Amino acid sequence: MNMQETSRFIMGLRSAGWDEKKINDFILYIESGEEQYKPTKSET
Repeated sequence: MNMQETSRFIMGLRSAGWDEKKINDFILYIESGEEQYKPTKSET
């Protein structure tokens, strides 16, 4: 993923209502595969 795609990805998650912690954890999960950063289904 290049920088333009990455910035659009982050802006899209912000538009979807994700906070910075959730975005950072998701990016860490994608890069590392560590389960501690895996997103969970949110209860609404």
